Amino acid sequence: MLEKLSRFVQDRFIRSRKLNSTRLVVVSFLVMILVGALLLTLPISSRTGESVGFFTALFTATSSTCVTGLVVADTFLTWSPFGQGVILLLIQLGGLGFMTVITLLSFAFHRRIGLSERLIMVSTLNLDDLDGVVRVVRHALMGTAFFELCGAALLSLRMIPKYGLIRGLWHALFHSVSAFCNAGFDLQGGDTGAFSSLSGFADDPVVLLTTSALVIVGGLGFFVWEDIYRNRAWKKLTLYSKLVLAITAFLLLGGTLFFFFAEGNNPATLGSMPLGEKWLNAFFQSMTLRTAGFNVIDQGAMTDNSLVMSCILMLIGGSSGSTAGGMKTVTIWVLFMVLFTSLHGRETITFHGRSVSARRAMNAVTLFLMVLFLFLGGSMLISMTHQTTFLHAAYETASALGTVGLTAGLTPILARPAQILLIALMYTGRVGVLSFSIAFLTRRQDSLKIQYPECRIMIG
Repeated sequence: MLEKLSRFVQDRFIRSRKLNSTRLVVVSFLVMILVGALLLTLPISSRTGESVGFFTALFTATSSTCVTGLVVADTFLTWSPFGQGVILLLIQLGGLGFMTVITLLSFAFHRRIGLSERLIMVSTLNLDDLDGVVRVVRHALMGTAFFELCGAALLSLRMIPKYGLIRGLWHALFHSVSAFCNAGFDLQGGDTGAFSSLSGFADDPVVLLTTSALVIVGGLGFFVWEDIYRNRAWKKLTLYSKLVLAITAFLLLGGTLFFFFAEGNNPATLGSMPLGEKWLNAFFQSMTLRTAGFNVIDQGAMTDNSLVMSCILMLIGGSSGSTAGGMKTVTIWVLFMVLFTSLHGRETITFHGRSVSARRAMNAVTLFLMVLFLFLGGSMLISMTHQTTFLHAAYETASALGTVGLTAGLTPILARPAQILLIALMYTGRVGVLSFSIAFLTRRQDSLKIQYPECRIMIG
C-alpha cells in the first residue's frame, strides 16, 4: 500500500512537469492539513467521543503541520490517544517536510531516487548543489530518529515515575518529537491545567535542558548537521555553518541575559524563583522563543520590554533547512551586513575574504519586508477584532508568523475572524516563507537586455 502510494506521488506529481518545487511544497502542506483536519474531526479523535467540529480540527491540524503550537483547545484534555497520534504524525511530517518523507518511502522500498526528486530535495533543504543530497537526507532521517529517541529516553526518567510506564513513555515520546520539530505541543493539561505547557517542570533541569537541547539541535538545520558530521572541527566547517552556530549561541546567550535582568524582579514570572532557577528559566525562555513554543512562565505577565524582545526573537527564528520557522538566523546576518556595507559607503558585501552576491542580499531584504508587512498588518487586524493592546496582539501575530506557538493567553479566546487570521499566518509563516526561499534558490537570474538611463531620486 505504501509502496503504491510512493510510486503514485512520484510519478504523478514529482516527476511530472505539472508541479514545480514551489507549488509542490504549497500543495503538499495544504493536503496534509486538510487530511489531518478531517481525521481530527472524527469522534474517535475526541476525548469525549463527540466531534470537536471542523474549525477546531482545522486550527489544530494547521498548527501541527506548520509545527507552530498555537491551540484553541488543550491537547491532552481535548484529544483522545488517537487524536494525539494524528497530531504527532502531522508534527513529524511538517517538521521533516514532504519530500523527506517521500524519500524515506523510497529508501524503504529500495526505489531509485530520480533527478526530479533530487532537485526538489536541494530546494527544500536549501543546499547548493546535487552533490551528496541523498546522503544528506539519509543522515537527516537517521539523525532525527536518533535525537528523538535519545530525548524520549531522557524525558522518560521524569515521565514514567510521574505517570506510569505506558502513559509515561507516550508523554516522553510526544514531547521529544514536539521539541525536536520545534512544535511546542504538550500533554500536560491533565496534570497542571489547560494550556499550562511545561510550567509544572519549572524547577526540573532534566526536562528543561533535554527539551532545550532537542529544540536547539532541531533548529540548526540538516546542512549544519552534515557539515559537523563530516568535518568535526571548527576550522573545517563551512562559513555558513560557522555563522549558524555563532549566531545561535549569541542569540541564546543574549536572550538569557536579557530575560534574567528584565524579569528577575517580576513576581509574576521569574521574581519569586531561587537564583539557579531564575537562570534556568531565563535560558529556557530565550530558547523557546526560537520557534519552540513551550513555556514555563506566564507570557502575558511579562513586562512590555520583554514582550518586544520576544517578538524580535520569534520573527528571527531558527536556521535554514531546519524544523524551525522565522526569517532565519543567517538572513538577519545578511541584513546587518547590508546595513554595515551601506553605512561605510561600499557597494560590495564582504566578510572574511568572501563576498555576498547582490542577488542574495536582495532576497534577504525581500523576505524581511514581506515578514514585516505581514507582522504589522496582522497585529493591527487582531487588535481591531479583539479588545486588547497592540503589543499583545503583536505577540500573538509574531508567534503565528514565526511558527513559535507561544501565547499571551489570547489565542483560545480570540474572535473567530482573528483565529482564522492566525491560521493564515501559521500557514504563511511555514509554507509561505519556505516557498519564497525555494523560489529564490530555483529561479533564473534574468538580466536586462536593455539598459535604461539612471533616474535621480532622493533617499532620506
